[in-house]
Amino acid sequence: MTTALPKCDYLVIGHVTHDLLPGDRGFTMGGTATYSGLVAAALGRQVGILTSAGDDCDLTPFAAVAHGERVAVHCHRAPDTTTFENRYTPEGRVQLLHKTAALLTPDLIPLEWEASPIVHIGPVAAECAPDLTMHFAGRAFVGLTPQGWMRQRNAHDQVGARPWYEAEALLPLASAVVLSLEDLRGDRDLAERWAALTRYLVVTDGYMGGTLYCDGRPYLFPALRVTELDPTGAGDIFAATFFCALADGTDPRLAAHLAACIASRSIERAGWDSVPTPEDRAICNWNWR
Repeated sequence: MTTALPKCDYLVIGHVTHDLLPGDRGFTMGGTATYSGLVAAALGRQVGILTSAGDDCDLTPFAAVAHGERVAVHCHRAPDTTTFENRYTPEGRVQLLHKTAALLTPDLIPLEWEASPIVHIGPVAAECAPDLTMHFAGRAFVGLTPQGWMRQRNAHDQVGARPWYEAEALLPLASAVVLSLEDLRGDRDLAERWAALTRYLVVTDGYMGGTLYCDGRPYLFPALRVTELDPTGAGDIFAATFFCALADGTDPRLAAHLAACIASRSIERAGWDSVPTPEDRAICNWNWR
């Protein structure tokens, strides 16, 4: 979908995905670009989403759930839409990546969005060129959620771990980085090494909350105790909330607590209903726009 492109103050770059549902029930739309983009809009930001998808990907639902006219999508059409599937076996979850859309590079950025004050680079399938970080470094708040740079698929479409080869080059350029302990395969030593290379790094750990590293120094933060319905997108919801708060000048420890609060409440709902509500905003004591 090509829309009129207003200037945005939160640009998120990554693939909108088709996430297959079990039992031939079709798919839902997912991906960091989807969840973080809608959350940033709920926080009062004017959002731009730079993505790639096939002609089978209908992007009009963004208009139905977006807050006012706060979300614009610029889609570079590709032969396929990035498509994930989760299969649950006695040995645990197996994630599959069946298709991927096109690589996202700096030359695809609309001119109207070049001056975005917050840029969130959120690959899910290594689709964001590392050059994007370098492109915006020093002239925008650059938030990274590097999960998609830390996984790859094999010949059977199974998703497995991949070293983040660009970490040492990109971490010093980032304003803040959010990833999960699962992304790190539980390697806290690696988290500490990476935290020494960037100003703010967060490692989330599900219902345990997580750890915020400020200039390499760790601070623990809790999550709310809630009844989990659907954890999909919680990490992206945390990241968008954290990046917005931090870019507004909020103390980083308070920003992490606010983000954990919003993300915790999100898992009590499913799908796009997990986007923050006015009740979430009131309970989490957020000074919203």
